[in-house]
Amino acid sequence: MADTYTTLWTNDLCKALGTSGFEGEPLTVLFGGPHTSMPGFARAGVRPGDRILPIRVLRKQMWVLGAMEVERLVDYDGAGELNAEERARLSRWGLLEVSCASEVLLGGPGAPLGFGRPVPPDLLARLTYRSRRGERQIKHVVDGELRSAVSLQGVYRLAPDSARELEGLLSHDLVP
Repeated sequence: MADTYTTLWTNDLCKALGTSGFEGEPLTVLFGGPHTSMPGFARAGVRPGDRILPIRVLRKQMWVLGAMEVERLVDYDGAGELNAEERARLSRWGLLEVSCASEVLLGGPGAPLGFGRPVPPDLLARLTYRSRRGERQIKHVVDGELRSAVSLQGVYRLAPDSARELEGLLSHDLVP
């Protein structure tokens, strides 16, 4: 069964993507690495068929930025062996790439990149992640506001109900 994960993007990255004309484009490439600023997907257990939902935290709210279904996870050093279409996708989404990239996720287009999808306060309060140790809710949610993003930094697997609800925020934007 496929899982759905979130990964936190910085507001600086979101601003750069917005000003560079990426809003509205379906996500087809993501990069991962060893650092908090670019966490590793393989280490989190991401596999082909899983969905990745990039998120951001801005003005004490969580925002869902898009979605991508993972087709392949490739070691960054092996990216030179990709076919021409895959290399073109890497080049197009190169703004996501930083010097510490160690892996590349290639995927089919899902919900396009967008910056206007806030997570409603009631959903934020009950949003649940799961791991081998059990389930956990987001920390630092007070009166429907997210006071700190620290519990979102990384790549985390959503509980099935939470995944469905976040995907519901994207459902009107899905690419056929």
